Amino acid sequence: MNSLKKGFTLVELLIVIAILAVLAAAVVIVLNPAELLAQARDSQRINDLNTLRTALSIYVSQSTSIDLGVCAAGGRCTANPGAGNGPFATTTCDESGITTNNTVAGSGWVDVDFSSIPGGSPIPFLPVDPSNNANYFYAYMCSETPNYTFELNGRLESEKHRAKMEDDGGNKNDCSTYIENTCFYELGTEAGLDL
Repeated sequence: MNSLKKGFTLVELLIVIAILAVLAAAVVIVLNPAELLAQARDSQRINDLNTLRTALSIYVSQSTSIDLGVCAAGGRCTANPGAGNGPFATTTCDESGITTNNTVAGSGWVDVDFSSIPGGSPIPFLPVDPSNNANYFYAYMCSETPNYTFELNGRLESEKHRAKMEDDGGNKNDCSTYIENTCFYELGTEAGLDL
């Protein structure tokens, strides 16, 4: 009786493993997972700041007694950027504003009482940057005179979105390393508000 064993040889298995390894390396190089994650964080940042800008605009237009909170010269931030690295004129953030407190009742990092809007707050909580560290954080600045203006700031990290910090119409658009205090994504009623 002649019994033949069927299967793969060691050489055939090694060839298949090598081909799979080359394909996996090519996929990682082409897709660049680190850049994809940075793009996802940037998309969240852009959406968060746009949502907050809309909520502040609703507050200013519908509130019977407008109070934009403490319009401190250093602004208010969700993380401590360290001395000289903040987005506003003093290049630091108001220490009392460095918080991840995200309540909309007037004591959060944007200390506006959104719950006082007729019909309630347009947002359930204040957003916080997905990284929220010394380089990537959100910041808020306001001025009640003459026309209740405000500015929101954040930094974008992906190659795809970095250019938005340079052409957003604000005054913090001088970017070389994209994490210096002259480089922020700015929006609000007055992008470029520096007191």
